[in-house]
Amino acid sequence: MKFKPNKTLIFKLLTSFLFYFPCLAQEKNSFSISSKNNITADSTLYYKESYRSQFHFSPEKNWMNDPNGMVYYKGIYHLFYQHYPEDIVWGPMHWGHATSTDLIHWEHKKIALYPDQLGLIFSGSTVIDFNNTSGLGTKDNPPMVAIFTYHNMENEKAAKINIQTQGLAYSLDGGETWIKFKNNPIIDNSSFRDFRDPKVFWNDEMKIWNLVLVAGDRAQFYTSKNLINWKLESEFGQNSGAHEGVWECPDLFKIKVKNTQEEKWVLLTSINLGAPNGGSGTQYFIGDFNGKTFKTEQKDIKWIDYGTDNYAGVTFNNTPNGERIFLGWMSNWNYARNTPTTNWRSAMTLPRTLSLSKINNAYCLQSQIIEPFKKQLTTDFLKKNIILQKDQEKVFSYPNLNQSQISLKTANKDLKLVFSNDSKDSLFLNYNAKKQSFSIDRRHSGKVNFEKSFGEKTHITATPNLISKTIDYQIILDWSSIEIFLDGGIYTFTEQIFPNHPYTKLTIQSNENQKIHNIKFQSITRIW
Repeated sequence: MKFKPNKTLIFKLLTSFLFYFPCLAQEKNSFSISSKNNITADSTLYYKESYRSQFHFSPEKNWMNDPNGMVYYKGIYHLFYQHYPEDIVWGPMHWGHATSTDLIHWEHKKIALYPDQLGLIFSGSTVIDFNNTSGLGTKDNPPMVAIFTYHNMENEKAAKINIQTQGLAYSLDGGETWIKFKNNPIIDNSSFRDFRDPKVFWNDEMKIWNLVLVAGDRAQFYTSKNLINWKLESEFGQNSGAHEGVWECPDLFKIKVKNTQEEKWVLLTSINLGAPNGGSGTQYFIGDFNGKTFKTEQKDIKWIDYGTDNYAGVTFNNTPNGERIFLGWMSNWNYARNTPTTNWRSAMTLPRTLSLSKINNAYCLQSQIIEPFKKQLTTDFLKKNIILQKDQEKVFSYPNLNQSQISLKTANKDLKLVFSNDSKDSLFLNYNAKKQSFSIDRRHSGKVNFEKSFGEKTHITATPNLISKTIDYQIILDWSSIEIFLDGGIYTFTEQIFPNHPYTKLTIQSNENQKIHNIKFQSITRIW
């Protein structure tokens, strides 16, 4: 009698065997990935110093902090920034200047504004006075108008209150050269030691100029018909938001709530100290603004970024399609002067498009990297599905994770990601679905001892708004930074990192079985 094998029975036995002995399964636990984008092909040393950002904006040399005067005009985005051109530590502030046609590639320009007898040039904003309401240009050649804070060092040394006032300068050649207004300051001050960082915009509904600045730990709102004569209308913040430190760098704009016809106003204010994970951070308020008064029903404190290194960010004026494009300073005053860089210091975040959603019956401001960034990406590895067994590691080797984007989708389950190298540097990211929290541990990420608080503790953030059944992870690493976007930017985290050598290995773990979808490794082309 000839034996006929029972194929169904054999399949069941084999499947059961592999389930109890997963090491024998065909699914690989390690992956070696080569990069199609040769990141060392450029033989020049320009922008190749240790930890130099390869696709974030940073000055050619010396110190930079807050982004200033961001405006779009005639096809060009203008970025001004706090700059000390003589050293890599903070000093007498100027306005540096750079331009871009896509917000990714930048051209360095000459310094726009220098200190004068009224003081140093602190933060502010820039508008295009299309109707020439100021009389500083013409309707055919409208002036680019910058309104900024003067900081008087002599008054500060004399322990006077009135150390900060608001000044004006204008350009008639698209920001190439600037003329200081002859009757500066345009807004005087005798009441506040901290009175600064004006954000100006044209209120099309009210047909009037609005200005918001910060006075101590609150915001003040002004109106003007001509950008020169300003009237104080109201203030906000005495009983709202975080107040551990001084408020700085406000912004105010209207935005539509996703998938509705509802519109709300967003007020940004940065604060130092008092951020959720220490030092400097930027909070936001959702409310209503009638051209004179801002009101909100918001009770809790909301943050635009829950990492340690996104501060003083504001949005561009006059964008082509009315998008709200945000840019922040990628540092923290706890250690900004001490980071281990030479020749230059600090960079900006990647530009982000802001949107407003309603989640858990509350308004939530989301951030996503601008669309043109995708052109910098080259896909080196893509796998549709990977099975992650409980307590089993998946290890991915990659030549330089510090110039890459990693994206993946998982079920709303616990997940740990570890970036590491042969120098035993390790950066830990951990999502805890049960506790609804996300943590970043950079205590062993590389150089951390240049300042105590930098690598002192794990940063843990509550994530109650991650309510969908799946979570999208987008992780972008540059030579000295990591930016993380969870579920389309419902939560974002920006942190500086200084590994001794680039990370070359990503290890993924979980304490429960799950499937990883669409995991993708992409190298990022440098912009310099």
